[in-house]
Amino acid sequence: MILELENTESEVAKTIKEVFQLSYAVEAELLGAKDFPPLKRSLEGYTNSTNQFFGFYIQDEIAGITEIKKDPSQIHIQSLVVHPDFFRRGVGQGLMNFVLSHFESSRFMVETGVDNLPAIALYEKVGFREVKRWDTSYGIRKIRLMFDV
Repeated sequence: MILELENTESEVAKTIKEVFQLSYAVEAELLGAKDFPPLKRSLEGYTNSTNQFFGFYIQDEIAGITEIKKDPSQIHIQSLVVHPDFFRRGVGQGLMNFVLSHFESSRFMVETGVDNLPAIALYEKVGFREVKRWDTSYGIRKIRLMFDV
């Protein structure tokens, strides 16, 4: 089951941050990142966000979360994280299917580190294609993928 999360509520924001931190710690290790900005996001960064958050629940536990930013020209998947206890159980695929079927847009965009091969494989599996690669100021090479409907 996928439900919208009220990130402005303190307890909900704490849960969102916890899942993001656990998932991003794994990603930082995968990318060999010493400085990984997503791990530095404050609780206020979640509570004050105007983006939408959706949680993928398995029983009563949040197994994954996606953060969506709607722009007039596209849907930007700001984040898609899976709690490490739920890796390889279809959570990421479920969240991607939800985003692509729930939001009306002719274009969807997502970014990740080029060495995050599991994420790239997921995005390509649902139809995203690479459009750009670049080096960040914090030492991570990134990739942008787009899906045009």
